Amino acid sequence: MSYFNDVNDMVASEIRVILADDHPMMLIGIEHEFAEVSTIRLVGTARNSTELIALLNSKQCDVLVSDYAMPAGDYGDGLALFSLIRRRYPDIKIVVLTMLDNPAVVRALVMQGVTCIVSKSDAATHLIPAVHAVHHGGKYYSPTINEIVQSIDWNRRGRGSSNVLSQRESEVVRLFASGLTVNEIAEHLSRSKKTISTQKSKAMEKLGIEREIDLFRYALENGMVTSSQKNSDSPPSTE
Repeated sequence: MSYFNDVNDMVASEIRVILADDHPMMLIGIEHEFAEVSTIRLVGTARNSTELIALLNSKQCDVLVSDYAMPAGDYGDGLALFSLIRRRYPDIKIVVLTMLDNPAVVRALVMQGVTCIVSKSDAATHLIPAVHAVHHGGKYYSPTINEIVQSIDWNRRGRGSSNVLSQRESEVVRLFASGLTVNEIAEHLSRSKKTISTQKSKAMEKLGIEREIDLFRYALENGMVTSSQKNSDSPPSTE
């Protein structure tokens, strides 16, 4: 079941869309879907955050459809990128496209205020109602995402008003997942061990993650560490 605010009953004007995804075939497929819809006009595509920010600076855009994980680029990806875009371009609505099925990721997106999320495991046609829904202030989850949303315990920890990782928290999570201990991270960042431990704990709380192994997996699934660092199924030691 998907949710949106009577999209089919709304009189939609032409919606200017920018599409960002680091997979060329995905870009081609979505471009084809949008070309069949008279109310959607694709004004640009990007393969990483560097190209995306350049497009947002140069093109008039109503809706951004963006992949969650785009590791290459100067502005990162995932929650940090979406937070930047929301601050810098507050009038642009965001539809998140993702292949991740991690409830922590979906929960963090929803808590950040993302109301339209489409899974890559669902048909690309779901992007069309998602674009219309977000443009009109509505909500749309594709079937796979909706199942995840329904399974989430929204009363668990991480209910604070700010559920986006700060730059320092993201940095700590990335270094932790790359194999550094808390002591090593503290030395590397010239911070105290207590500060690093606190920032890691706050990151886990914001993401609704209770176990370090899940934080490790979260970092892997979100491109926070490089493929060369994905050499262990166990989280690093906290000592």
